[in-house]
Amino acid sequence: MDWTVISPALLWPIIIGYLLGSIPFGLVLTRAFGAGDLRQIGSGSIGATNVLRTGRKGLAAATLLLDAAKGGVAVVIAEQLALGAGAGALLGAGPVAAGAALIGHCYPVWLRFRGGKGVATALGIILAVAWPVALALLGVWGVAIAVSRISSLSSLSAVVAAIPAALLLGSPALVPLMAAMALVIVWKHRANISRLMNGTEPRIGGAKADSAHGG
Repeated sequence: MDWTVISPALLWPIIIGYLLGSIPFGLVLTRAFGAGDLRQIGSGSIGATNVLRTGRKGLAAATLLLDAAKGGVAVVIAEQLALGAGAGALLGAGPVAAGAALIGHCYPVWLRFRGGKGVATALGIILAVAWPVALALLGVWGVAIAVSRISSLSSLSAVVAAIPAALLLGSPALVPLMAAMALVIVWKHRANISRLMNGTEPRIGGAKADSAHGG
C-alpha cells in the first residue's frame, strides 16, 4: 500500500473505524446502570480501569470486552467493505480502520476529544489482524502484572512489545500499525509514565492512591 495516498475506497474504513472507536462504552454503561458520570470519577477516563473505580467489577469487565470488540469489529467491517474495491484497497482497509478506531476511542468528538487510553481497543485490533501477536502480548502483560503489580506499566510493556512480536511471529507488514498504536498509547499514558519515573504510580492491591492517578 502507498501510504502517501489515501484512496477514496479507504474513506469508509476511516469513517466507520472512527465512529465505532468513539463509542464510549464505559460512560454509557456506568450511566445506564446508575454508577454516575464516569468523567467525574477517578482519572476521568472512559476506559475499563476507571470503570473499576466505581466498584462495579461487572461493568468494568463489560467495558473491557466492548472496547476490545469495537476495535476488532472495525477491522472486520472495513475488510469486508474493501473486498469489492480491489486488492490495493483491501490491503490498506484493515490497518486504516484500526488506526481510526484507536483514535476514535482516545479522542472521541462527542466527548470533546477526551477519551480513554486505548489499551483494550488496541488488543481487539491486534486480535483481528494477527491473533498470535495478541496472545504474545497477553503473555507479556501477565508477566509484567505479576512482577510489578502496576497496571499502567503492564499495559505499556504489552503495547511496546507488539512491535518486535509482529516481526518475530511473521507479521512484519503490521509493524507500522503496531508502532503507530504504541505511540498513541504511550502518549495517552504520559502522566502514568511521569509517576512511574517518580515512583508514585499506584500498585494493584496497594494503598489507595489519589483519585487522579491511573487510567
